[in-house]
Amino acid sequence: MPSITDNHKQTHLAAKRPFEWRFLHPKYWGIWLVFALILPLIYLPLAWQFWLGRKLGIIIYHVAKSRQNDTLVNLRLAFPEKPEVERELMAKQTFVNQGIGIFETLCAWFRPNLFTRTLSISGLQHLINAQKEGRAVLLLGAHYTMLDLGGRLCTQFFPADCVYRPQNNALLDWFIFNGRRHIFDQQIPHQDMRALVSSIKAGKVIWYSPDQDYGLKHGVMAPFFGVPAATITAPRRLARLGDKANPPAIMALHTYRQTPDNLPRGKRPHYHLTITPPLENYPSNDEVVDATRVNELLEGLIRIDPTQWMWFHRRFKNNEAGRSNYYD
Repeated sequence: MPSITDNHKQTHLAAKRPFEWRFLHPKYWGIWLVFALILPLIYLPLAWQFWLGRKLGIIIYHVAKSRQNDTLVNLRLAFPEKPEVERELMAKQTFVNQGIGIFETLCAWFRPNLFTRTLSISGLQHLINAQKEGRAVLLLGAHYTMLDLGGRLCTQFFPADCVYRPQNNALLDWFIFNGRRHIFDQQIPHQDMRALVSSIKAGKVIWYSPDQDYGLKHGVMAPFFGVPAATITAPRRLARLGDKANPPAIMALHTYRQTPDNLPRGKRPHYHLTITPPLENYPSNDEVVDATRVNELLEGLIRIDPTQWMWFHRRFKNNEAGRSNYYD
């Protein structure tokens, strides 16, 4: 069983993926250009990075019309009680948070010790107690705008594996995988069930994010922010793995950035992690009930600050009528 201490440090790095000569093909030049322009900026003072992140987020909001539309559709479905002008402000703030999150992610990869002094955590005892009992922990995360920094902050306290979906762009996937090797002990492709089962049986902590729409092939319709949404049922299947006497503990994780709108000179943002108590009597005999419980758990955490969740994904693309809620 992996040891857990309040000052856990990763003792090794996962194997690095080698560079491939095909990455020099002209179709990848755009990605190289973006990294060449942004990477040097992560060595600026943090307040400057946040200022640049806010400006970048606003630019993306106005340029990426399809993502803007998807965000507004999601917010209209999830918050029908709010006036349109308020939802537009939420949408813009989501992109601002993502712009900041780009710098946070790059810092998590290349300046991993930058945020160690501005961090607090609650609920860590739930994870420690489960590990002391020899249980694996399936930590249900979500796609927050500071996604990779959230992983980096967690591994200040405990080692973890993560389940991920490989990127369609090979160069981008290479960058992300090699960046995350500084964060997670093992990165498990979401289709590699053998590796995932192995991690569970080894009693590890596994970060797993079930908050996106992957269709109904391995999911059911369950309410999310009051809207029927395709919800994967993998957590309930994974909860049955491992030692029957000591099944994996299912908990949720929330990562939160607390900072004023304009970060004062010399002042760092504060980050807080929340780990919920393990789900009791889970899984049940009803997969819709179980999916609803997971959605309710994640929704409650997202509502702490909805604009720090990635609303620009098509979370409600599958609905009960069998058609998309979105338009291009």
